[in-house]
Amino acid sequence: MATTGQLRKLLNGPAVIRSLGAHDVFTARLIEAAGLETVFLGGFGTSASLLGLPDVGFITLSEMADAVRRMAVRVGIPVVADGDTGHGDLHNVVRTVREFERAGAAGVLLEDQVTPKRCGHFTGKQIIPAGEMVLKLRAALAARIDPDFVIVARTDARAVEGIEGAIDRANRYGAAGADVCFIEAPQSRAELERIPRAVQYPLLVNMLSGGATPILTVDELGELGYKIVVCPIETLLVAGKAVQRLIESLMARGRCDLPDTEMMTFVEVKTVLGLDEVMGLRDRLGKV
Repeated sequence: MATTGQLRKLLNGPAVIRSLGAHDVFTARLIEAAGLETVFLGGFGTSASLLGLPDVGFITLSEMADAVRRMAVRVGIPVVADGDTGHGDLHNVVRTVREFERAGAAGVLLEDQVTPKRCGHFTGKQIIPAGEMVLKLRAALAARIDPDFVIVARTDARAVEGIEGAIDRANRYGAAGADVCFIEAPQSRAELERIPRAVQYPLLVNMLSGGATPILTVDELGELGYKIVVCPIETLLVAGKAVQRLIESLMARGRCDLPDTEMMTFVEVKTVLGLDEVMGLRDRLGKV
């Protein structure tokens, strides 16, 4: 089954969907090997790993589509990718959807910030009129080739128009045909509880460690009524801390061989990368 069909089946099923953000393909391979249902390719992690820059609109459409392509070809689970604002006007949204779909994504997030955007948990966000976002969603829906390709409509209105404004936008975006709605950065548990009661469409929720939203468990969020729970940058945060510890070891001890509890073994890394499959190609093809 195509990954778009897999994602659509998960959306239509009874269980909450767990998703981790992967800032590179190696991390995505680990996520798939662990048995998670989907992997999220976000702009924050991609900007950090690819450019070493913050998520304030540096990543281009071509760079993001290439990141999708590299990831989708090496995992069999659905990749849901961050399309930011669609990288511009309506015609840019059309191109974003088509580029992501061709690259192998199973779905795309599109948001109602102005261009250039910034991370949803940064201050100073600005948003476009709701009617303009509805037009962008219509353009996105018309652009997709595979009807199972999922369009996630994100609103950053909580920080600008308050929770009621964000809820109103989410319902408008759902009514326009978005498959999933996403209110970025609720600021309390009460808001997290209110959103599923007030929004009539499937919901994605973002659990960003250190962000504006309190952290709840997947089970708690599922009980509240959320369909997709994404932890968007935690693999990047963990990787960064691990590399810092490695550097400290080199500086203090003059060596980098940490205990197995603190680092993967070389054998484990080769397994994740599929080395045996690659090196066994000649044997599988047979002798001349």
